[in-house]
Amino acid sequence: MSRKEKAARVDIYARITDRIVAELEKGVRPWMQPWHSANALGRVTRPLRHNGLPYSGMNVLLLWSEAIARGFASPMWMTFKQALELGGAVRKGETGSMVVFASRFTRTETDAAGEEVDREIPFLKAYSVFNIAQIDGLPDHYCGQTAEPVRDPIARIEHADRFFANTGAVIRHGGDRAYFHPAGDFIQMPLLETFRDAASYVATLSHEATHWTSAPHRVNRDLSRYGKDRSERAREELIALS
Repeated sequence: MSRKEKAARVDIYARITDRIVAELEKGVRPWMQPWHSANALGRVTRPLRHNGLPYSGMNVLLLWSEAIARGFASPMWMTFKQALELGGAVRKGETGSMVVFASRFTRTETDAAGEEVDREIPFLKAYSVFNIAQIDGLPDHYCGQTAEPVRDPIARIEHADRFFANTGAVIRHGGDRAYFHPAGDFIQMPLLETFRDAASYVATLSHEATHWTSAPHRVNRDLSRYGKDRSERAREELIALS
């Protein structure tokens, strides 16, 4: 890989990291439904391409974050060219949102013994997409592409409750923030009733419980630089996401 190619990959990774860290610093996890945000209510729907196929990997986080930050109700995104091909046009002044394409290609090289070997070279390419709310003139059936709220009854999920009880974690309720408190070794959660549904509550608690596992007497994942190093903070949040 050339120096230029390496620099391009580092730049894309840095842009993604900076975006996620910026959201975290504002108190927003871009992959989760905020429980008191009317702007995001009912919008945790997997982002879709122009042909209805879902995005995957890092692109899900990037587009969720964009949809929440910019108030897009539709889960569908497309490139400038795809909009034109469908008879639409991105409105003047609209800015795109970054997504990435990751793949590999094979290159034949000569090793130290003079033998030809095939090497798989990973690459990452960034490009821009636009939400259909930014596009005029699309066919009528695109106009109905909005995220439908999923409203489960606020009833506890018993097997999830049993799971968290068996972990031995101390879980406190109250306030409007969800976090793991390392010094006190407890998880703080908003009340169940403040969540959109029981599944959202369990998803949020699962995330905080992953942070809880970091304690030295559990898996001993070092969080000493969590509050000081942006990269370490992003790394820990991505661990908790997975």
